[in-house]
Order: sequence, then C-alpha cells, then structure tokens
Amino acid sequence: MHSALLAAAEEGEVINPLLPADYDIIWSAVCFAIILFFFWKKFLPALTKTLDARADAIEGGIKKAEIAQAEAAEALEHYKTQLAEGRAEAAKIREQARLEGTAIVNELKEQATVEAARITANAQATIEAERQAALISLRSEVGSMAIDLASGVIGQSLTDDKKSSALVDQFLADLEASEKAKAKK
Repeated sequence: MHSALLAAAEEGEVINPLLPADYDIIWSAVCFAIILFFFWKKFLPALTKTLDARADAIEGGIKKAEIAQAEAAEALEHYKTQLAEGRAEAAKIREQARLEGTAIVNELKEQATVEAARITANAQATIEAERQAALISLRSEVGSMAIDLASGVIGQSLTDDKKSSALVDQFLADLEASEKAKAKK
C-alpha cells in the first residue's frame, strides 16, 4: 500500500488514504453478499425457529399457569364447599347426639323411678308380710301366755283348744277395741 501511495504521489494524483481501492470495495462487497446470503438462508431461519419455539414455550407455560391457577381456584372453592358441608354435618350430628343424650337421660330417669317404685312396693309388701307374721306369732304367744296365766288364776287347766282359742280371740278383740277407743279420744 505504501508503494501504491508513493507511485500515486509521483504521478500527481491525489489519493485519499481513508478510502480503499475500488477492487477492495468490490471484493469486500462480494464477501459481504455471500456471508449475508448464508446468514439469511441458514442462520436466520434457525434463529427464528429457536425464538419461535421459545415464545411458544413461554406462551404455553403462561397458559398452563393460567389453567393451573383456574384449577387451583376451583379446587379451593370445592374445598371450601366441602368444608362448609362438613361443618354443617358435624353441627347436625352434635345436635342429634345432644338430643339422643337427653332422651337417654330421660329414659334412665324414668327407669330409675319405675325401679324405685318397684323396690318400694316390694319393701312395703315384705314389711306387711313380716308385720302379719309378727302379729300372728305375737297372738299365738300372747294366747298361750294368757291361757297359762288364766289356768293359774282359775286353778284349772284350759287344755281344750277350742275354748282356749275362743277365750284368747275374745281377749285380743277386747284389747284392740280398748286401744282404738283410746286412739279416738
């Protein structure tokens, strides 16, 4: 290049050192066109394809995220509905259990009252039977003592059962009548 500048300077031509020679511009333009053609036909479609795939993946991811968000919102609503139904059912079960508990308590109270009445009736029947047995036993003992006493007072033996039991019955009847008369006063 120095030699070209020196040769041009001897001939009197003015050459701009910043401007390349015509043949350099032509060959550079040819190389640029070949590289541009190769870039345009091979590299640019692959780059466009990669960018489109990336854009599709991003858009697909966004759509999937929106679908997942919608499904999550629907699942949350379904969960809230089930939770409300569960709470309502639990309240209903608690109320039913409370009512059943009250019914069981009332039934047990009624059974206890019936059982107490039965026990009281049995006790009264037992007391009455024992009183009657005691009364019969007392009558026979009082009767035999009265006969023994009367035999000692009279001086004769009262061994006749009919006479002695008639005498005892009359004595006890008189005794009961006198007690009743005292109780009325």
